[in-house]
Amino acid sequence: MESFKDLIVWQKGIELVSDIYALTKSFPKEELYGLTSQIKRAATSIPTNIAEGWGRGTTKNYIQFLEIARGSLYELNALIIISYNLKFIIQENCGLIETKITEIGRMLNALITKLDSKTK
Repeated sequence: MESFKDLIVWQKGIELVSDIYALTKSFPKEELYGLTSQIKRAATSIPTNIAEGWGRGTTKNYIQFLEIARGSLYELNALIIISYNLKFIIQENCGLIETKITEIGRMLNALITKLDSKTK
């Protein structure tokens, strides 16, 4: 691969960010600097950490940034559940986002495992 942009997990992370921005448009205005902002930050952290890790130059550093991306993914999942419980999003949208989160999580886990096996 020539670039992090070639990684399907990065591409799916970018798609997820777009979905999150569209989803949070309907959140209450009083949540703009609260839950909405936190959800957007967690979502954007996923592909940006994948990209930043790619540029760090060592496999060990790359794995560290992939783990940070995975942590942000889990944070996003929790925030989506909170948003659903607060009735800011409907069950269908919650399910669609959680499906994408699960897929990206599997991809990150596989990439981390593959890279980790090369460092041993």
